[in-house]
Amino acid sequence: MKDVPQPANDPYQLDDDVQVYVSETNPDSVHHEKEGTITDVLQDTLGDETGRELDSYSYRIETDGEEIDV
Repeated sequence: MKDVPQPANDPYQLDDDVQVYVSETNPDSVHHEKEGTITDVLQDTLGDETGRELDSYSYRIETDGEEIDV
């Protein structure tokens, strides 16, 4: 994997290869540092509330033969 800025500068796209970074206190921390491929890009209005566009995106990632939502 290449060195990817955290957080990303732009939303990820379908088929992008990614590595998951989440805080140890995040409920999804079991997925920290897993590598996978974006299989679905989901968008909501959270970015409107926070003022940070990238907060509007969440992703479904295929990794280790399973799909995870992050």
